[in-house]
Amino acid sequence: MTVTSRGAGLFRTKTVEQAIKDTEEPDFQLRKALGPVQLTVMGIGVLIGTGVFVLAGEAAALYSGPAVSLSFLISGIVCALAALCYAEFASTVPVAGSAYTFSYASMGEFIAWMIGWDLILEFTLGAATVAKGWSGYFDSVAGGLGLVVPEAVSGGPGSGGVIDLPAVFVSLLMMVVLIIGIRLSAWVNASITTLKLVIVAGIIGIGVFYVSGENWSPFIPPSQPADYESAVGGQPLLLQIFGIDSGFGLTGVFTGAAIVFFAYLGFDIVATLSEEVKNPQRTMPIGILASLAIATVLYIIVSLIYTGILPYEQLGVEAPAAAAMAATGIPAAELIISAGILIGLTVVIMTLMLGQTRVAFAMSRDHLLPPTLGKVHPKFRTPYKLTIITGVVAAGLSGFLELTELANLVNIGTLAAFVLVSIGVIVLRRTRPDLKRTFRVPLMPVLPIVSAILCFAVALFLPGSTWLRFIAWMILGTVVYYFYGRKHSRLVTGEKA
Repeated sequence: MTVTSRGAGLFRTKTVEQAIKDTEEPDFQLRKALGPVQLTVMGIGVLIGTGVFVLAGEAAALYSGPAVSLSFLISGIVCALAALCYAEFASTVPVAGSAYTFSYASMGEFIAWMIGWDLILEFTLGAATVAKGWSGYFDSVAGGLGLVVPEAVSGGPGSGGVIDLPAVFVSLLMMVVLIIGIRLSAWVNASITTLKLVIVAGIIGIGVFYVSGENWSPFIPPSQPADYESAVGGQPLLLQIFGIDSGFGLTGVFTGAAIVFFAYLGFDIVATLSEEVKNPQRTMPIGILASLAIATVLYIIVSLIYTGILPYEQLGVEAPAAAAMAATGIPAAELIISAGILIGLTVVIMTLMLGQTRVAFAMSRDHLLPPTLGKVHPKFRTPYKLTIITGVVAAGLSGFLELTELANLVNIGTLAAFVLVSIGVIVLRRTRPDLKRTFRVPLMPVLPIVSAILCFAVALFLPGSTWLRFIAWMILGTVVYYFYGRKHSRLVTGEKA
């Protein structure tokens, strides 16, 4: 079979027909096991996690006040526009790889490589960061049960310990679950997500009786000087450019939106599972849009509960949900909520690692990464080598490094992917109008253009240091592509996968 392409050089594109044909090759064939409900649950499972359980309190205390709910709404609208573009792509090109595959089919190999390289950073670092947060809640739950975890094995070198053993443990455990198979992964995700939704319902059901309207006034606190170093690693780039050093007010609401954007990390992971769903043309749009809509509604309600129970100044703690429940005076509420969050973060780690392996799998199948890495297990039909590498790297990062200052790299990586997908859907609509599209972005090309602009605008509210680190990572990716990817690409060699 000859690999077909359009164009030449750095911007040669892989045809959609070829991308779909590659999914039938035996050594690179994934099992189709997911329906619309399972896919939606998978999306909700990764969406409801660190953002609403941790970052919501930080954003409220330092930047948005009670208007953190508006910050979630702003991020949700931005994601919704990008989700429409993802839905059209995923239903038209039902191939693993998400933004990487979509870019390959529309804007060319080099852009595809760079976005794939970006997603590797986003998912792997995201999994390690959440594993670190999981460890913190593990210590909290253990303490509530009267158990003491030795400091030497409960925090990395930056916290006075030797290794963060709980973070390493959960990373490796999720690696094993993913190797065994997508059916088990989906079952684990569904079970944990159900428990997590029960916890969210508990926060809402209990908290609503302890809300005080006085805590919501003023809803948008007036502008005042802000300490950007303590939360986001530096002053937002846009505010640096214009010499603005104030927090709260409208600028605080938008800065809060950039912070809580981490809460939306993962809805694009649903798009990486295109090859593993039944009837992807119908299932993918449902899974992407439904999971995002449900999560956004829950984010807004829960953030209103937090700020209604406690004055927003008191929410800048590691566990704002537990703090809010403790303020109700209900016995054991804090322990129960912490345990629920611990369970919830488990599935977030698993799903982020799942997204990373599927992107690298697609790149390996195209020979932009060594093809041997993408071989699937003969029994489980999962890319086990990539899963092992991802699990070990995530375990190492979470076990030995402090990742707080790097967390914003996850946000900027996600936003970069959203920008390219928004542009790519316009390009593919013009270059391949003949393709069958079971879902179409409305108001083309206005909505995709607005999506790209808004994603870039939110990214400008991230620190300048984050932009520098991201640029450095992308330069490294360019070097790797120049010395390996461009020479071994299947569009150059014409090899089979």
